[in-house]
Amino acid sequence: MARTGVETSLAELAVRVAASVDRRADRRFVLGIAGPPGAGKSTLARGVRDELNGYAAGRIAEVAPMDGFHFSNARLRADGKLACKGEPDTFDVDGYVTLLRTVRETPPGRAIAWPTYSRELHEPVPGGVVFDEQRIVVTEGNYLLLDSGAWAAVRPLLDQSWYLYVPRPIIEKRLVRRHIRGGRSAADAKRKVQHSDLVNARLVERTRSTADLVLRKSGRGYRVD
Repeated sequence: MARTGVETSLAELAVRVAASVDRRADRRFVLGIAGPPGAGKSTLARGVRDELNGYAAGRIAEVAPMDGFHFSNARLRADGKLACKGEPDTFDVDGYVTLLRTVRETPPGRAIAWPTYSRELHEPVPGGVVFDEQRIVVTEGNYLLLDSGAWAAVRPLLDQSWYLYVPRPIIEKRLVRRHIRGGRSAADAKRKVQHSDLVNARLVERTRSTADLVLRKSGRGYRVD
């Protein structure tokens, strides 16, 4: 159990993961990073991946984002759910669980394609990343620790789970800026955040206590909460 209030660096977090990997296992190790929208999960996931790869002087880790399993805009529009994009039922959760299990159980050396998400196109990108020799999967997304519906199948696939905490006012500001950069007007961005993103954030916040490690950004590193 990690001591709370302790400052830690990305390098120290990477060492924590590397020490947990059983190199004798004939499967990949999966680290899950959960947290509300706008928390900085993607940044943390990429940082841990890069530290792990630097630590090993090789490609031992790669990021598998949950966002690659957004349903397409065409499908969401047809289902009348485009305005709700980002909510739990706007993802192909069954597809995510199936591919995560496949990547986890497949020995390194066999290539498996994983979809990513384009914030320029606002669409998933098939095969955006490929797992081959990597032994460590860093998957990140809002709903990894939900215990209801199809999402409940994710947690058992995580060998280690982290939750990234950020105060809600900071999340709100970040999300408004993100939506404006994505092409929304300021008023539309604020509506999207208030009526969708923050609802999702409150749902995700309830999963915090189930994570193995709770982190918050602190300077150039993180603090264990």
